[in-house]
Amino acid sequence: MKTRFILIQTSHAGNVGACARAMKTMGFDDLVLVKPRWANVLRREETIQRASGALDVLNNARIVDTLDEALDGISHLCATAMTPRDFGPPTRAPREHFEMLLKKERSALDSKDLEAEIASENGPSGEAGVGFLFGSERFGMANEDVYRCHVALSIPTNPGFGSLNLGAAIQVIAYEWRQALGGFGVQAATPERALADAAQVAGMLAHWEQALTAIGFLDPAAPKKLMPRLNQLFNRAQLGGEEIHILRGVAKAMIETAQPKR
Repeated sequence: MKTRFILIQTSHAGNVGACARAMKTMGFDDLVLVKPRWANVLRREETIQRASGALDVLNNARIVDTLDEALDGISHLCATAMTPRDFGPPTRAPREHFEMLLKKERSALDSKDLEAEIASENGPSGEAGVGFLFGSERFGMANEDVYRCHVALSIPTNPGFGSLNLGAAIQVIAYEWRQALGGFGVQAATPERALADAAQVAGMLAHWEQALTAIGFLDPAAPKKLMPRLNQLFNRAQLGGEEIHILRGVAKAMIETAQPKR
């Protein structure tokens, strides 16, 4: 689904860069600015610094004079307005609304007749799009802009302190929308650990049996269930190759310590 982030009359260049960074981390790249304070905001040093490498999003961004131009191709509008209005769209938490929106979208896709109708109306390249509107840092969204939207998204925050700067709000919305669309897999910070095979565990246990006997902890004449219990213990621990080497080193040290000194 096409996704567009729209910043209306942004007054701080750094927030444009923060928006680009937030979008890129969540896999979005369609950014439109409506009458920003700075005509060259996409090239300002503060913008580039706050983008932190998301220069492709800035390079693809567009600056337009009216909200109508920014909404071309967008069919579902989400306002991010915290100030209550006398009337207007319903207010919902992002996660709640996204679940409802995608459920409705999937139901529509399941209907072949509706799909054919959409194709005939929009043509082969027709595509539904979602737009997220963010107002000016100084005075928020204008009432007339909010009234055009299908929903006013409200990020659940501490009732006693709900202040979010623009960059943080955009990051939350981008994250929630990406999660609703399926999200990205978590990338492991360390390589997956290879477990020791049965032969390695058996060799280590034999080494430990020898060491425990050497220090007098295990009586070979009456071993009882010590070694089978240790076997189960090490199986539950799911040892890796390096851990096997460590444990065999401990067994070796025990044997050497137990030997009479010359």
